[in-house]
Order: sequence, then structure tokens, then C-alpha cells
Amino acid sequence: MLKKRKMEIINKLADELSRSEIVIATNYQGLTAKQMNTLRRALTETGSEYHVIKNTLACIAINKAGREHMLDMIDGPTALAFSYGDIVNLVKALAQCIKSKELPLEIKGGLLREKILTAEEVISLANLPSKEVLISQLITYLQATIIGLRDVLNFPLLGLIAVLENRKQKLSEK
Repeated sequence: MLKKRKMEIINKLADELSRSEIVIATNYQGLTAKQMNTLRRALTETGSEYHVIKNTLACIAINKAGREHMLDMIDGPTALAFSYGDIVNLVKALAQCIKSKELPLEIKGGLLREKILTAEEVISLANLPSKEVLISQLITYLQATIIGLRDVLNFPLLGLIAVLENRKQKLSEK
């Protein structure tokens, strides 16, 4: 029965590793049960999950999921945070919990799709604007470009008049 349970955990973890957009490894040592529940609740609100996993089971699941480059992060007490949707939401929620609750949580690193991230790179993701803000910035940029093009195409005579006025002024100065 015990071996069957371990295989279920490994299969579930391998599935989560292969489906997730980002995985963040943390050292949870020093967290109380209450702090751990608060952290899990905050991450669940963003659509993320946070699991404390035995290192041997984690290593087997990582190999099974084909994410071997992540093995270096599994050292000492390790918990993994998974996000299947918006990457920035998980990182922001994790960083906000660490700051606001003063949690003794250490980020070891992360895996963004197939790219290994250092702890500093994971924290820098928290400073990115949300997906909605980035989309609105892109739309604003595209609109400004289109408006500029419209102005150039709609007002060619104004440009010609301005050039002729400047030329006339230079000729009158001589």
C-alpha cells in the first residue's frame, strides 16, 4: 500500500511539473503551520499550488516529467509552487506574502517553461506589470503608431505648406 501511495504522489507531481508554466522551489524551514496555511491560501487564490515534497519523490517525478535541469534546486527542505496560468501572479503573491507576513521563506530558484531561473530572476518577475497592464500598454503603443500614420496620411498638405512657409521665410531673410 505504501509503495502504491508513493507512486500516486510521483505521478501527480510529474503531471503538475509537466503542465505548469512556472515552478518555484523554496526552502520552507522555519515556517509555522499557521504561516504555511496562510501562504497556501494566498497562492491558491491566484490559481497556484504549494506542496512540501520529499526530495527523493521530487527527484523521481522531475526525471519522469523530463525536467532534469531542475534537480539542482532540490536540496534540503524543499517545497514547490506551481502555476498553470499567469506566471506573474504566482511570483507576486509569493513575494507579497514573504514581505507582508515576514515569512522566513527562501526562494531557491525556478523553472519558467524550460528555462532555469535564479532566485534573483524569480524575484525580478514580481516587479513586472500584470498581463492586463502589459496588454493595455501594447494597445496604447499600437494606437499611437496608427494615429501618427493617420496624421501623416491625412495632413500631407499641411506638411507641404509648412515646408513652403519655411522656404519663403528663409528667402525673405536673404
